[in-house]
Amino acid sequence: MAPRKLNVLVYSGNGSTIESVRHCLYTLRRLLSPNYAVISITDTVILKEPWTASCALLVFPGGADLGYCRSLNGEGNRRIEQYVRRGGAYLGFCAGAYYGSSRCEFEVGNKKLEVVGSRELSFFPGICRGCAFKGFVYHSEEGAKAVRLDVNKEAFGGALVPETFKSYYNGGGLFVDAKKFADKGVETLATYTDSTDVEGGDGPAAVVYCKIGEGGALLTGPHPEFAAVNLDPKSDGPGYPKVVKDIAQDDELRVNFLKACLAKLGLVISQESSSVPSLSRLHLSSQHHYLVGELLSSWEDIITVENGEEYIIGENDTFHFEKQESRWSLNNLVKSLPSLPIASQAKEHIADEKHVAVLEDRIVDYDKITKRIITHEDQWPGTKETPYFNHHSYYANLKKYQQETGGDAEDFGKYLLYGEVITSTNTILEKNTKLLSLAPDGFTATATTQVAGRGRGSNVWVSPAGSLVFSVCLKHPMELSNVAPVVFIQYLAAIAIVEGIQSYDEGYKKVPVKLKWPNDIYAQDPSKPGKKEYAKIGGILVNSSYSNGNYDLVVGIGLNTTNAAPTTSLNALLPSTQTPFTLEKLLARILTKFEVIYKRFCRNGFDRNLEQVYYDHWLHTDQIVTIETEGGARARIKGITRNWGLLLAEELGWEDRPTGKVWELQSDSNSFDFFKGLLKRKI
Repeated sequence: MAPRKLNVLVYSGNGSTIESVRHCLYTLRRLLSPNYAVISITDTVILKEPWTASCALLVFPGGADLGYCRSLNGEGNRRIEQYVRRGGAYLGFCAGAYYGSSRCEFEVGNKKLEVVGSRELSFFPGICRGCAFKGFVYHSEEGAKAVRLDVNKEAFGGALVPETFKSYYNGGGLFVDAKKFADKGVETLATYTDSTDVEGGDGPAAVVYCKIGEGGALLTGPHPEFAAVNLDPKSDGPGYPKVVKDIAQDDELRVNFLKACLAKLGLVISQESSSVPSLSRLHLSSQHHYLVGELLSSWEDIITVENGEEYIIGENDTFHFEKQESRWSLNNLVKSLPSLPIASQAKEHIADEKHVAVLEDRIVDYDKITKRIITHEDQWPGTKETPYFNHHSYYANLKKYQQETGGDAEDFGKYLLYGEVITSTNTILEKNTKLLSLAPDGFTATATTQVAGRGRGSNVWVSPAGSLVFSVCLKHPMELSNVAPVVFIQYLAAIAIVEGIQSYDEGYKKVPVKLKWPNDIYAQDPSKPGKKEYAKIGGILVNSSYSNGNYDLVVGIGLNTTNAAPTTSLNALLPSTQTPFTLEKLLARILTKFEVIYKRFCRNGFDRNLEQVYYDHWLHTDQIVTIETEGGARARIKGITRNWGLLLAEELGWEDRPTGKVWELQSDSNSFDFFKGLLKRKI
């Protein structure tokens, strides 16, 4: 079974523009969340990482396609073309459309702007010629227009699409002689209503779909991904406000067209467009209330006082400690909002007392928003303050599980930082080293929803409501490096997750979850009973830095618990008669398991007993794989080394007999696709 591909990758490398990438991320996240992770990648990812196995859609935004050529001609384009031909999907906006055609002819005769030449991808087998309409100026809105497009409704097979609508346009091309290429798998999806300023030949198109092998490419000269709310009417020229107004009036039609385009590429569209969430307040509490005050005292050296207000100004984020009397004062909230780089004139308003701010639905730079922390020194947050996370239930279960360990677990989860909507539990801790250096062992951050969750390499963990997402701080002494190497922490976390699930309560021992080397959690697919087919439900990310003789580790975990999307969840694995998992209780269970396993590891290292526990839960015993880094050699997985946690692979020769050669493979250099039995290079 091949797992459903979950990543939508937006190219942000050489040649792209920040604005175009932002528009792509904003719009695609609205239309595809929570079914996909929409993330930006660089040319290095395309060239070096095994991105194709998990990629549902590769997107090239607006910019300058010569930059794309310089970085990706040759090997990069070979990978992209092969990915699409084998069933992948490519979406090119403006420059990405020129790049995806057989030939680019841009501003021919204009010495300052002319770009002419063949292109390697050649998804559209003809010429993309532009500018379709005169007036283009790089890095400017001077030539921007609201162009009307006529939609070929028949090409969408009955999907809800408008007959015509206006779209943002700035320098895009038209597809010359598109009608002539119908026998080569080219369909015209939309045409320009008005006459263009360049010759288009027989049946010129504004938007085309090209069937490429088992996959397809959709190329568009205009920018249907640009939403009017993210355009500043005052940015350039007296005519630009009308451009923005015209696009805004057709917003629903534009969105319906884009949804149909994504569906034609094979993606699952969300029933309702996701709005841009606002960041919530963060709640700092402890198992014992007095410990919150002690923790704040230990942070005295990194707390800055300005006008009587207390802040931690971190390397990535600024945190403001709210005073008790101002917690429900809404007038102060807008002050924390920066002027945003896009749509800076858009209206800001307050929606309710839980959230820091609700911004008009537009592009938001979350890093620039001050994060507000409420400290709970006398009592835990009530349901009014944290309606989606019950602190009383969490701490009650934490105490119960701690008592069951006989004193082996007492620190992990004792301090909790919770937010209903945050950027990323990992980012808040790992990217703010001042805060991280003073975070006590076992300090935990958790959230109901992450807007910028992080995964290994180029991956992003999709974390809709219902996912258990949390990060734990560890201070691992460097002096233990020989006995207990830090590389094993990801393995310990994986064991803790599986054992936490299976010891959640009586009757959960047989919940079918397994480990995938080195840091993923898989579950037997509940939609295919009787078959041992698996879907990913969780991931682990460990970040490490060094201070004062310790590795400062942030162990980030994401686990589908009550949510069905984007794959399946723990609750879907349970029979209808069994009590569902709750986030609070499961968090307490995994944390206590993790602490017990970690302390044992610090005493004994990754000994044979712990090694056997790991093997009891993993998917790979005696699995036969192909090792890409060794010229496609066949090998059998034998385990991991107990000194440095390397994967052991035994070479197989004739009739799969061992040759005696054994490889030791690093997790940071190799990716394991166990569905295909392939170990791939990861750089």
